[in-house]
Amino acid sequence: MIFLLQQGQFLLFGMLVVALIISLSFHEFGHAAVAKAYGDDTAQRAGRLTLNPIAHIDIFGLLLVMIVGFGYAKPVPTNPRNFTSPSADLWVAAAGPLMNLLLAIFVWNFYLSMAATGDPFFGQREVILFFLLLAQVNLLLMAFNLIPIAPLDGHYILPYFLPERLRPKVNEFNRRVGPYALLSLVVMSIMGVPIFSWLSSFSRALLPLISWSG
Repeated sequence: MIFLLQQGQFLLFGMLVVALIISLSFHEFGHAAVAKAYGDDTAQRAGRLTLNPIAHIDIFGLLLVMIVGFGYAKPVPTNPRNFTSPSADLWVAAAGPLMNLLLAIFVWNFYLSMAATGDPFFGQREVILFFLLLAQVNLLLMAFNLIPIAPLDGHYILPYFLPERLRPKVNEFNRRVGPYALLSLVVMSIMGVPIFSWLSSFSRALLPLISWSG
């Protein structure tokens, strides 16, 4: 993102930052809300059951996104011993990406509905661009977090779709190697290897599929 500042595209840079902050806040709120629904109030007691970005945004993680294109928000704390269901970790993990999907669907179809009324405000280039960015950032965050490598949400989700005999092996891989594997992929991507380019293509391809209005 930092290259946008170098190119003088300050408005686009600002829109991306706002879209990221909104998207990350909804993502983390989703985790906290579903954890509470499954009996764990750890996140609530830590002040994370909120959409207030101050509770969720990690400044250094946000700066990393701006500089290298990858970063993070504050992880939502949970205590699995409080969960009321054996599959709670699946739903808590899935809640973040699902929240991003729902937000993308809502904001994009809200824009399409308003644009269809002929309201000139929603015909402005900057307004179109912001809603488009907000929808695509959410779809990209959803896709990225579903990668089944620790510490991403997908590594909690994948074992539930594997044969029982494979689950311990996958969990052990992620426990020991997952973070290093993800870091390696991120570094390769920063160096120019198109590791995650398919995620961007995938998120763009999803946009017409979630367009229910207009």
